[in-house]
Amino acid sequence: MHGRGVLSKPAVIGISGLSLNQGEAALLRRHRPKGVILFSRNIKNKPQVADLIASVREELPPDGVLMVDQEGGRVARLKAPHWPDLPPASSLKTPEAAFAHGAALGAMAAEAGFDVVTAPVLDLAYPGASAVIGDRAISENPEIVGQLGAKLAAGMLSQNVTPVMKHLPGHGRATVDSHLGLPRIDAQASELERDFHPFIVNNTLPWAMTAHILYTALDRKLPATLSPAIISRVIRRHIGFKGILVSDDLAMQALTGTPAERALAALAAGCDIALYCPGDMAGNTALLEALPDAP
Repeated sequence: MHGRGVLSKPAVIGISGLSLNQGEAALLRRHRPKGVILFSRNIKNKPQVADLIASVREELPPDGVLMVDQEGGRVARLKAPHWPDLPPASSLKTPEAAFAHGAALGAMAAEAGFDVVTAPVLDLAYPGASAVIGDRAISENPEIVGQLGAKLAAGMLSQNVTPVMKHLPGHGRATVDSHLGLPRIDAQASELERDFHPFIVNNTLPWAMTAHILYTALDRKLPATLSPAIISRVIRRHIGFKGILVSDDLAMQALTGTPAERALAALAAGCDIALYCPGDMAGNTALLEALPDAP
């Protein structure tokens, strides 16, 4: 890694392909984002991933992170036959199974060269809700989700991989996939307490991810990712999360505006890191140029 001091842009971005192209390398070098997140388009096999991660790290700041969106089940970027298949979180029934799942997830990510993995999902399973969560949820029971989610995260931490609990303050009730549109949840604040519970139990975890969801009882106008009220009153104070808060992917269709406008709004609302995943050069450039440096 190049030693360039501690300043970086408060963003994690995607890249376009299986190797870092010259334009992307120059962009990382010039703007020093906090990290890079890889998806299936960036992953072919172990040697290729090792080479890609080495080239990305060469351009990131010294404390830069490599992230991967990996849970098990249908959310898997590290795939067989090069990496083991893990089941969906809904299959986990005991603390021992949850810890083992987290340890296996952490081990494969660490061995591949990643620092941060976007799991566990602590959203509740709700019958009739959008299938975007579905079997990614551990259970419909808040106590079980809180307990097994903690064990899953502990398994990841045992492999020196940072977990990211998601999606605060709770995505489970949504009947719309936030990749495709803005979900609206009209439950009363008192009803939402059960959704908050797993996050409260796990509020000492180091990283968490917001939800692009409009909770009308909490903020009638802005989705959680862009809501100063939800981030300060609910996520920071009520849930008690003090760690690094990263937005969900700002390219999702739940949000409007340019990539730069979305990122600035998320950071202004209280997110620590703006996450922009598509890997398009124009969006990455505009977003990074708009953001201030941060320690």
